Amino acid sequence: MNLGSVLTLGQTALELGLISSLTVLALFLSYSMLNVCDLSTDGCFTLGATVGAVVALAGHPWLSIPAAMLAGMLSGFVTALLQTKMGIDSLLSGIIVNTGLYSINIAVMGNSSLLNMNKTETVFTKMKAALAGSFLAGQYKMLVALIAVALVILFLSLFLRTRLGLAIRATGNNPDMVRSSSINPAFTTIVGLVIANAFTALSGCLLAQSQKSVNIDIGTGMVTVALASLLIGNAFLGKGKIPVRAVGAVLGAFLFRLVYTVALRFNMPAFMLKLVSAVIVIIAIAGPYLKSQLPLFRRRLAHRRGKGDVEC
Repeated sequence: MNLGSVLTLGQTALELGLISSLTVLALFLSYSMLNVCDLSTDGCFTLGATVGAVVALAGHPWLSIPAAMLAGMLSGFVTALLQTKMGIDSLLSGIIVNTGLYSINIAVMGNSSLLNMNKTETVFTKMKAALAGSFLAGQYKMLVALIAVALVILFLSLFLRTRLGLAIRATGNNPDMVRSSSINPAFTTIVGLVIANAFTALSGCLLAQSQKSVNIDIGTGMVTVALASLLIGNAFLGKGKIPVRAVGAVLGAFLFRLVYTVALRFNMPAFMLKLVSAVIVIIAIAGPYLKSQLPLFRRRLAHRRGKGDVEC
């Protein structure tokens, strides 16, 4: 593998990592801050992709971004409503919404499972035209994704320091204390999931326009990918202030996509990538626990060796 191939792999992983990191940042808000595991992520990601694609196909590429985010906000609102007002478990409410979104996404796509955007103006082609002739012309995809990620990180850094943002963080830490402080945890949960799903939908919208196509399975496994990326990021930059932890989430997304890209480069069958995702999640989750258990394992091993020497 020559230097050119390595740089190409790195650029591809960075572009995809930046786009998918928006979903990771959504989980950073819902899972890390609000302590809610939102399993509607896959369907919401696809919803953002389909809505964004349909609006772009209608000739409004810039409008596709707020349209996709609004659709994601509606998805998050329904998910939050099920668990806060209807007494449905958070995991189950996510599964229910994810199931329902499959039919909605098909309907948005005009009863089709695939949309082709090869001849469609997108935010990426607009950026490419704006940068024509400049030294950044070849990096237009990365620039669009970088701007989106920077704006989301800036928003989270500022929002989570406001009274509402602090209330959302407190809800995730101790909902009983929040309730005793005259703060409605149902309201903070709804706001948190609405914002998080807006980011997930934005991620889907940008991925669809980047690859200029949408299929109904575009969001399959995104919750696994995002969770793995979040945990990887926490391993590197899991402590510190919100901006640092958010950057860690982006770093985790890049590293995860880099593993994916390298696996594809070495001709790993596409059906094996889901297994790779599962293994990475297991390592990311079990790694810290196994590391903490290592001293105990060493003491037990030393004790057994000592006992064996005495018997001899």
